[in-house]
Amino acid sequence: MSGDARTPPRGAAPYALYQFGTSGAAVAVATAVTHPLDVIKIRLQMQLAGQRGNLVGMGAIFTQMVEREGPRSLYLGFAPALTRSLIYGGLRLGLYEPCKHVCSYAFGSTNFAFKFASGVVAGALATALTNPMEVLKVRSQMSTSRISTIGVTREIVSEEGVKALWKGVGPAMVRAGCLTASQMATYDEAKQVLLMWTPLEEGFQLHLMSSCIAGTAGTLVTAPIDMIKTRLMLQRESKGARVYRNGFHCAYQVVLTEGVKSLYKGGFATFARLGPQTAITFVACEKLRELAGMSAI
Repeated sequence: MSGDARTPPRGAAPYALYQFGTSGAAVAVATAVTHPLDVIKIRLQMQLAGQRGNLVGMGAIFTQMVEREGPRSLYLGFAPALTRSLIYGGLRLGLYEPCKHVCSYAFGSTNFAFKFASGVVAGALATALTNPMEVLKVRSQMSTSRISTIGVTREIVSEEGVKALWKGVGPAMVRAGCLTASQMATYDEAKQVLLMWTPLEEGFQLHLMSSCIAGTAGTLVTAPIDMIKTRLMLQRESKGARVYRNGFHCAYQVVLTEGVKSLYKGGFATFARLGPQTAITFVACEKLRELAGMSAI
């Protein structure tokens, strides 16, 4: 590809910085474009069957938010979301290749299983470090009082303690591990298959097709985990007994009281956001890597 003609960053530290920077910037761009869909998804996931009438869909929630809270409500929690995307995205995508190289060195192979394992490790580590920003984002998205990010942080720490910033970190790590693995491994494999069996060459069309396949796989794998993570993060420790003790208990209670299909509550909104976000992320990341003189993913 054209990036081969450029001078790549020399040394481990500069390369790591380029790896982190291009990945974080790509995820930040995708987050800025798809954030309103994430807000709608969170509102969908917090609907309880039989509570406050019938469940409503994406269109109804969008209309209600704009009418009752104003258009700006579609960007609730944007500050922590953007901050998180820069750091989390940089770590999640940036750690994938080093993990894959470790597998190649240790086991002499980078087949789909090792690519998947590399994604799990990269996603889980990134989430463990950035979970507080995800909690702040989710709490801000459910708030109708226009409290600033700093205000939400103070409210959580004063009422629930610092540990509340890591609420739902278990399911969040599982989700991020599965998401990164399904996205990165599928994207990686899809590119190889398309390069082998189609006339496509390294470039926009190949990146777009591979990322669409990866976005579909990521949604199918992570939608139930994402819904459980959201329920746990919005559970307030100071408001009496906890409804959900942990991720497994949350999943059991949701299935028991709301049905198996409820695990995919907000699933279409998840796909409507994750599909475009995945495509934008990978296309932008590949372009930024090319401009930085790095090889393609």
